[in-house]
Amino acid sequence: MRSEPRLTVGQAAALGLLHGPAELLPVSSSAHVGLVPFLLGWRYGELPAEVRKGFEVALHAGTLVGLARVVPPPPLRVALPALLPAAVVGRLLERPIERRLGGVRATAVGLVAGAAAMVAADRSASGRRRATEATARDGWALGVAQAVALMPGLSRTGMTLAVARLRGFSRAEAATLSRQVGLPVIAGATALKAVRLAQSGLERELRAPFAAGAVAALAGTLAAAPLRRVTSVWPAAVERVALAGAALIRFGGMRRGRRAGGRPSLR
Repeated sequence: MRSEPRLTVGQAAALGLLHGPAELLPVSSSAHVGLVPFLLGWRYGELPAEVRKGFEVALHAGTLVGLARVVPPPPLRVALPALLPAAVVGRLLERPIERRLGGVRATAVGLVAGAAAMVAADRSASGRRRATEATARDGWALGVAQAVALMPGLSRTGMTLAVARLRGFSRAEAATLSRQVGLPVIAGATALKAVRLAQSGLERELRAPFAAGAVAALAGTLAAAPLRRVTSVWPAAVERVALAGAALIRFGGMRRGRRAGGRPSLR
């Protein structure tokens, strides 16, 4: 009897539809793609880590096409300094971060910490700068924020939004700038991981789900374009904390169940 697939076309499409809007909002798309299947009891977590990263490449590829249509590219004076810190830190620390901070608890902590950072920055800032006024110095600050956001759950958009607010940009302009500087990082990471995926190959049973996820991510991004007009950080902050709480509750229940059953606990 054939076992249930670890990632169905329907599940992949659902995650794609989730990923697109999550990239437009400061909620951490990677945390949602990791935790939502966990909460729903899908077998997605049984996939090898490299395959899950490959699926995220497919989602980012679809999302990137959509973002390119709704988000203007950043000026070069901002794009380069905003890209370099994340590229260097990602290259050096990608594996250690995944090994030590890739679990449910670490991701939940990142979600809550990112929510707190966004709210604190928004409450303490009152600037009126526009995204078109961003300088290379702003780019470096945003680049450091993107490097810090490599910790699961923090959110690249969330951290750059917080830093932009602290540097005097208005709410709407900070949101625009945070999405703009994310485009080169998403493009670079997608290209790098796509090469790795091509070298390792992809199981035949996963090709259709990967394609469905990419198409759904594109559709979800375009459909969610009006979310760009949302300037308040509170809805995203509340949603992040709710997701973190739900994940920790389920994680704790599973851990107690495994201990009671005499099996090793989850890490």
